[in-house]
Amino acid sequence: MSPFTGSAVRTTSWDHLRVDRGEGVATVTLARPEKLNALTFGAYADLRDLLAELSRERSVRALVLAGEGRGFCSGGDVDEIIGATLALDTAQLLDFNRMTGQVVRAVRECPFPVIAAVHGVAAGAGAVLALAADFRVADPSARFAFLFTRVGLSGGDMGAAYLLPRVVGLGHATRLLMLGEPVRAPEAERIGLISELAEEGRADAAAQALARRLAAGPALAHAQTKALLTAELDMPLAASVELDASTQALLMNSEDYREFHAAFTEKRPPQWRGR
Repeated sequence: MSPFTGSAVRTTSWDHLRVDRGEGVATVTLARPEKLNALTFGAYADLRDLLAELSRERSVRALVLAGEGRGFCSGGDVDEIIGATLALDTAQLLDFNRMTGQVVRAVRECPFPVIAAVHGVAAGAGAVLALAADFRVADPSARFAFLFTRVGLSGGDMGAAYLLPRVVGLGHATRLLMLGEPVRAPEAERIGLISELAEEGRADAAAQALARRLAAGPALAHAQTKALLTAELDMPLAASVELDASTQALLMNSEDYREFHAAFTEKRPPQWRGR
């Protein structure tokens, strides 16, 4: 992601999200607890634009995506999105659906790890946002539901048909996307949908601890690992190992690589600079 910007200034406040920063970690909170953090057109657009801005910054080394209140995210708001889309023509609907896909791409392509802190419901678009994250830290109350067929739409929404089989396998993905049945935390952990099962009520704290650990580590190495994991999903082996070789050759010229050797030699912890 290029750090170069044009005339637009950095956004200092966001209407549809709460954004906090500290120790290299950005915490983005969906803050409509009275609506179980249901997404609106504005929330999608803010997520898309925020991720683009954070990707140009060098200060963010990890991001936590959380939900306020009783759950993570109940999906698209029934009135403000589902009801509103009934009045849109095909061109407008295509614009909207492309925007939701841009959010998922932004999560997958941003140059820092994204951790979804999931408690309670993660349904519809909320389930896909969690799925797109690099890590899903959940407490025992978490339940995931890909509800798109339940409202008469394809289960392959926002990239779900691409991402979910790669996380849990085709068989489980087919069941989850076709039937739209909720998957509770124990099964989600068993099939690989959850990266870490936290104690009751501790998903946010566990996600923050993981984010701080990542933020304190080699940011350049994390960024390139994430980029390769995404890029190589559809590559043949020959192309993958060639991309790996090129990436490693570049990283072997980095300050962090030299710093590791110096720290090892001097018997001290490395001071990662992300360069």
